[in-house]
Amino acid sequence: MILVGQYDSPFVRRVGITLTFYGLRFEHRPWSVWGDAERLGELNPLRRVPTLILEDQSVLVESFAIVDALDDRVGEARALLPRSGARRQEGLRLTSLASGVADKAVSLLYESLFRSQPSELWTQRCRTQIEQTLDRLERDLLEAGTDYFLGDSLSHPDIMSTCAWRFGSEAHASLFVAARWPTLAALAARCEQLPVFQAVYQPIVNNLSNG
Repeated sequence: MILVGQYDSPFVRRVGITLTFYGLRFEHRPWSVWGDAERLGELNPLRRVPTLILEDQSVLVESFAIVDALDDRVGEARALLPRSGARRQEGLRLTSLASGVADKAVSLLYESLFRSQPSELWTQRCRTQIEQTLDRLERDLLEAGTDYFLGDSLSHPDIMSTCAWRFGSEAHASLFVAARWPTLAALAARCEQLPVFQAVYQPIVNNLSNG
């Protein structure tokens, strides 16, 4: 398999961590969605990352679809979410919220990069979406009362929320404040100490020609 995209994307990082956690062999091509847009477009007309090329040369796009395929590949005994049932539904709910935080954090960063005068309305909307979703995730994690969102072991919501938190902390340090969301920040810090997270990381490249 070949994973295309830079690890400064929280979504590429999510897939890279999942592949590494599962022990699945893959090649990493750190193509930029800007500098490598044309060759990326030959694989994925959306020109988005992550893009995963499978052994038969078929291509998967979007992190949720990719991770679901990886879960299926390793089987239910090893998958980071069950294949059905209430626990899976809860895991998908939490992962979707964390993914939304990452998406809005990326949008907020692009707004500042693309516009000499960022839209105040759009910026505030993104900030509100991020803040209120982090509030919800903080509450959910507190109510769980466990080391991770779904118990005592790592699952997809933990990976996605950690990737979102790391990206947000680097891109928007004044917004992602640990003192406001201490439980989420502690979870992210705990995950970042795990070898699988340390093996899949790249600081944000804050420029349109390379990022």
